Amino acid sequence: MDVALALKFIPTAIAATLLWSLARRYVFKHPLDILPGPPALSFITGKSATFVKPLPWMAWNITAGLATNERVLYVSDPKAFSHIFLKEQHIYEESDPFLVSNNAIFGKGLLSTLGNQHKRQRKMLNPVFSVGHMRKMVPTFFKVTYDLRDVLLQKTAKGPQELEMVSWLTRTALEIVALCGLGRSFSPVTGDGEEHKFISSIKLLGPLGRGLILVRQLFLPILVKYKIGTGSMLKSIGLMLPWPTLHKMIDVVDTMHEVCLDIFHSKKKDLEQNKDVDDDEGKRDFLSILMRENAKAEEADRLPDDEVIAQISTLMFAAMDTTSSALSRIIWLLAKHQDVQEKLRAEIREAKERFEEPDYDELAALPYLDAVCKESLRMYPPAPFLSRQARQDAVLPFSKPVKTVNGKEIQEMFVPKDTMLTISIHALNTDPEIWGPDAFEWKPERWLSQLPKSVFDAHVPGVFSHMMTFIGGGRACIGFKFSEMEMKVILYVLVDFFKFELGKQEILWNIQGLTTPCVDRKELRPKLPIVVSRAI
Repeated sequence: MDVALALKFIPTAIAATLLWSLARRYVFKHPLDILPGPPALSFITGKSATFVKPLPWMAWNITAGLATNERVLYVSDPKAFSHIFLKEQHIYEESDPFLVSNNAIFGKGLLSTLGNQHKRQRKMLNPVFSVGHMRKMVPTFFKVTYDLRDVLLQKTAKGPQELEMVSWLTRTALEIVALCGLGRSFSPVTGDGEEHKFISSIKLLGPLGRGLILVRQLFLPILVKYKIGTGSMLKSIGLMLPWPTLHKMIDVVDTMHEVCLDIFHSKKKDLEQNKDVDDDEGKRDFLSILMRENAKAEEADRLPDDEVIAQISTLMFAAMDTTSSALSRIIWLLAKHQDVQEKLRAEIREAKERFEEPDYDELAALPYLDAVCKESLRMYPPAPFLSRQARQDAVLPFSKPVKTVNGKEIQEMFVPKDTMLTISIHALNTDPEIWGPDAFEWKPERWLSQLPKSVFDAHVPGVFSHMMTFIGGGRACIGFKFSEMEMKVILYVLVDFFKFELGKQEILWNIQGLTTPCVDRKELRPKLPIVVSRAI
């Protein structure tokens, strides 16, 4: 199908999809109709705006509206989570909109593949994120963070200054993952020159994506479903539409792909020239390890070049966005809770009397730093909601009875094929029946003593500290130890030297995929103005 014909067919495909959506919502009954749900706020967006602070351990029927075209099963039950993420993860996979949009942006990487293809990629990437390798990365974390420290020292030389911290935290996270992940620097934290085009492009993905929700959730999946176009044709269609934000996204993706190709071929040439160098003495960045392991793998396990290339931008974006989101929240929390900030500073300064620059194990052994990070990740996960799509008919069990609209109690729910699910990480992480009556309070001290028995009894299937922040199972965050250690290094350095306080502007938090701070919800770029001064 050529571009002109595709453009003529798009309105028909969209109209057909929306008409089928109306029929499914108002003509045909659906198994989820037996579940209660919040009242609809909008015919277009449905009820999605009403479950920002839901009750825990429940299942809801969320009629998602025309934009997402489905009734959505909202889940925050620990037993249901075990089936979704562990026992039946092959059934509850990433949604089509998630996979299609990530494939268009990154290529066939970890965020856009399913089944055996995804398992093969994770198997090849596992050595990259081993604890042994993380230990070797810690000095690089410190080196980059010292650059950030020096910048903030310069900016606060004449007294307290209100600084936009998201941009500095993002810049630091990107430089760390560039050095550790790719073995090269793009835009040093202390550099005053023009930002590298790859870094600028990575930073724009989040803001542009938030402005293209309709494209990601509706238009793109329809184009792929009806095979209207793929690859270059999708790009041509996008450029012909009068949508400046979409055009900018296409430019960003092109720039990223161009740089990723250059990085890949440069790294391949470098590894061929140094193929006799022992792995421990050679390049230790993620891409070098991945490409060395891939070259040694059996043909059945080996990743093709396009899948290796896709991991470059995938890992850069994932490592930058989630870490900067989490760090922004922690800095904001410390600014709000001066007593916690002072207690953390005291622990860090006491530790510095024993070691100026702790190694992996010494950093992990600081109890209050660990408590601050864990409590922040528990109560404020960077991605509070996830989506899943049932790939076949299934029966989803609950740990407690759920009351239907007719008053009947059920212990399980029939989930038809293609049902969309909204998974509330935040609801399970803050469930009072698991974490106690103070579950909605930010209390780092809870991690300094034995956790309640209910936390262990819940059998939450997460890979990190009885919570679902980094999820679990075959699609758990592969780099969660990297992210955790990066946060601890940055806090270890900054909290010792600087005091953080709230400014005059109220900080708001947008939840669109990842949670980001802002002072004006109309602005796409995140902002976190914080008053920074030298710590006494």
